[in-house]
Amino acid sequence: MPEQEPEPCLPNNLEWPAPDLPYSDTIQELHAVIEKDWDSLRRSACQTAAGRALWKHVIHDPLAEVLAGETYLNSLYEKIKKDTSNNAKEISGVILAVRTLWFDNNLEAAVNSFGGAAQVVLLGAGMDARAYRLSFLKESDVYEVDFAEVLQMKNTIIQAAINSTTECQHLMVAAKSLNRVAGDIKDDNWLEKLQISGFVPQKKTVWILEGILYYLTHSQAMSVLKTIAENCTLTHTILLADFMNKQSTALSSSVFHFYSDWPDQLLPSLGFSDVKLSQIGDPDANYGLLPDPLNLFNKLRSLPRNLQTHPDDGTPCRRLYLVQGSGSPSQVIP
Repeated sequence: MPEQEPEPCLPNNLEWPAPDLPYSDTIQELHAVIEKDWDSLRRSACQTAAGRALWKHVIHDPLAEVLAGETYLNSLYEKIKKDTSNNAKEISGVILAVRTLWFDNNLEAAVNSFGGAAQVVLLGAGMDARAYRLSFLKESDVYEVDFAEVLQMKNTIIQAAINSTTECQHLMVAAKSLNRVAGDIKDDNWLEKLQISGFVPQKKTVWILEGILYYLTHSQAMSVLKTIAENCTLTHTILLADFMNKQSTALSSSVFHFYSDWPDQLLPSLGFSDVKLSQIGDPDANYGLLPDPLNLFNKLRSLPRNLQTHPDDGTPCRRLYLVQGSGSPSQVIP
């Protein structure tokens, strides 16, 4: 994929508005259930939505605020206020903003490469609202795979938002179809459940693994990646995924497990014939949101990827890789 000029950009002296928090009593009660009953993996979906909501100057996601909930919106907003008042070199949530834009742009390019129509599968979909907000999916069938309680809660919140908020009342699914598939990608039967829901392995497919692989064990993540790679033997297949390196998983060893320091070597070994890797801050992965040359991501990009600690200060080299892999029956690696 050619290097892209960063379209969105961070305005000078941008002042972040406080979250609108347009919540009805029903939505507040639903988020109270999330706070009480969900574990950290499930709640991470709300954290991601909060990042999209508070970076609304570059990401248009009208559902993000209601899907995030007050707790995560307020928490991130306080961090952003602190960063801006301290003139931080990178603002909290920027990595989520860049990651979202990278996935959006590469998903659009992938769908266009298929002639505008594809199957799009979001594994660990969480509070993702792409099926509602991306008009280029109008000829594509979208499948969201996640825990049953996550998908049910998400649908209930969206319906409550449509019924109670002006911004959402006319919101409709932008994709040709939206299919929610209750399944756990840690189990062996998630692909079977996907096919029961209408997924056709022989149709061109874009697979999205955003913010999910590192929560899996090594064996679980490799099983998911191998299953997707096997699809390359049936049809033109594109995978969009983000990978932590080993040092990044050390941020929380009880939460993050799977890592790959060299995902651009891992994916070809599984059967993807064409793999492209970017780091946050690269020309196709900054969108004008990381202007300071001394910010964390730009400092890391200048170092060899095999370094585990920064030679200047000894800090861990924590990297997030944005990776596209593709393959087709005519290109399958023996």
